[in-house]
Amino acid sequence: MKRIVVSLVGLLWCLGVTAHAAEGQPGVPDLAKIKVLDLKTAQTLALAGNPDMGAAQARIEQARARVRQAVATWWPSLDANGAGARQRLSDNSFQTTKNLYSRFGMATDQTTENYSANLQATWLLFDGFARNFKEQQARYGEQAADAGLLDSRRLLVTSVAEAFLNAQLAQTTIDINRADETFYSRQLEDAQNRFKVGAGPWGDVLNIKVQVNSARTSLIRSQREFEAAGYGLAALLGLPEAAFPAHLRLESLDKETTIAEQKESADALIKEALAARPDIRRLEMAVKQADAATGAAKAPFYPKVQLAGAVEGAREGDARLNDDDFGNTVGMNMSWNLYAGGADKARLIEAEQAKREAVYTLAGLRNGVAAEVRQDLALLAAAQEQLRLQRETVKLVEENRDLAKNEYEAGEASLVRLNEAQRDLITTYSRLAQALAGYQLAQQRLFSATGRNLAGFDPPAKGK
Repeated sequence: MKRIVVSLVGLLWCLGVTAHAAEGQPGVPDLAKIKVLDLKTAQTLALAGNPDMGAAQARIEQARARVRQAVATWWPSLDANGAGARQRLSDNSFQTTKNLYSRFGMATDQTTENYSANLQATWLLFDGFARNFKEQQARYGEQAADAGLLDSRRLLVTSVAEAFLNAQLAQTTIDINRADETFYSRQLEDAQNRFKVGAGPWGDVLNIKVQVNSARTSLIRSQREFEAAGYGLAALLGLPEAAFPAHLRLESLDKETTIAEQKESADALIKEALAARPDIRRLEMAVKQADAATGAAKAPFYPKVQLAGAVEGAREGDARLNDDDFGNTVGMNMSWNLYAGGADKARLIEAEQAKREAVYTLAGLRNGVAAEVRQDLALLAAAQEQLRLQRETVKLVEENRDLAKNEYEAGEASLVRLNEAQRDLITTYSRLAQALAGYQLAQQRLFSATGRNLAGFDPPAKGK
């Protein structure tokens, strides 16, 4: 019997040992070898290094552990117990006990030691299908967590695109203002030379100095704006202290960006989004979880049937129990709660309303996705048209500025006209940069709305 007990305890130990996932933190992106950062690389680095992705992965591991917990309820439960006690009777109690034992020709001690050990096994055979539904809940929860991770990745990719394009626009503004400063610095040098030889007025020199200072002020402001935009982007990438290395520069805005014509209809894109969006998938799993919870809430209306067995041993005066000290018990019991004050019915109503809430929430999200796709399509069309117009305007303003510059240098136009033409050119360049960034941002938002923006990125690694 002792060998059987030892074997069962060993089996219990083997079944109870589980593997624990190693704790870890998202790796810090290595930007040492990157001199020019493009959008795709920034998004890839963010997916690997953003701490929110680590948190989302941890939620998946929690959900998987809950599945294992639910599956474990199908197996028997085995418990080992042991006890030992030393008892010394009071003098009066001992005398009374001694007198009683002496009547039957028996002896007793004032101090006794009692030892016991038992191994109990219970196996729930039927619980009103509660285990079925709880396991379903756990599995749907795991799928919802998987979808949640994908949705976090979708939103992160979009956030990185917005932050990158804002920073890229600020960087482009720096280049525009620096070019403006360079232009006026050359004009100042020419104006000073003309003044020295008596071919130009001192007022032109003063005027151009004002324009140089204005360009430098704009340059300083754009540099600070780029620095501020970089902090937000660095935080999304998971960089320590949210700071970029000093050597890093963002890829320049592509002035020759091709305007892609949108061929898919809104209805087709909405259908694609409803099938691909992970946030919709997550709420679909939430509806199924709520449905399983409704089934679990019905379990108390059924009886519970349980098989139980125990091996029990007891010995007085010696802790070395042997086979003769053990007995066993095997039985089956049933319990059925007939009335609990209406609590079971109330729990069922609560579960049904939770499912109803999940269904309505899903319907609302589906409507929101449709609206988001239509809005992003409209904004993309507007961004395309704006980009076309700005490209045409830049050509006109460039020609006008060059004409004003040549006329001023030839003495045929005033400095006022040159200043106006230069300001128009700088303003138009800025608007073109805004149009380029706005067009790419509108594309990214439409990709996010349809769930396409995760294409091209490696899927998240599966947990062990």
